[in-house]
Amino acid sequence: MLGQAGRWAGQALFYAVAAIVTGVFATWPTWTSFPVDRAQIKIAFAHGGARKEACRKLSAQEIAELPVRERRPSDCGRERVPLRFELRLHDEVLLARTLPPSGLSRDGPSQLYEKLAVPAGRHVVTVRLADSGRREGFDFESRFELELRPRQSLAIDFEPDRGGFFVRRGRAEP
Repeated sequence: MLGQAGRWAGQALFYAVAAIVTGVFATWPTWTSFPVDRAQIKIAFAHGGARKEACRKLSAQEIAELPVRERRPSDCGRERVPLRFELRLHDEVLLARTLPPSGLSRDGPSQLYEKLAVPAGRHVVTVRLADSGRREGFDFESRFELELRPRQSLAIDFEPDRGGFFVRRGRAEP
């Protein structure tokens, strides 16, 4: 009978130690997903740059020589130019990237997704994009004066039909 009691005591001791170890690792080390005093700027978009080569208009004879299903007025190369992107915070470059086109033929949109932690407070954010292959200057530029609260998430998106970059504001986490 004493052996049975010893087994029960050993099992209870094992469960107590396992519960204590689980409790310790559940509360320590402390970890937060995002610093309490910072705000977050997310930039995300997919956009196709200009074609690397200009389209060539086909002559009537060239069009006639093509199979019926492939007839088209012009011949365009598929490859696109890489995009140049820049994000500035108070005229200081925070993020600068050259974004290559996607796809095996380098004919798909260039893509960007970045998260940046910035101090909470008032900021002037300038976002620029060159999608025409130019080496100097930018094709799109937007400037935003923002007040960011701690743990607030701000999303910057790009749509050329809407004039370029625009802001989506998220709520601050409690």
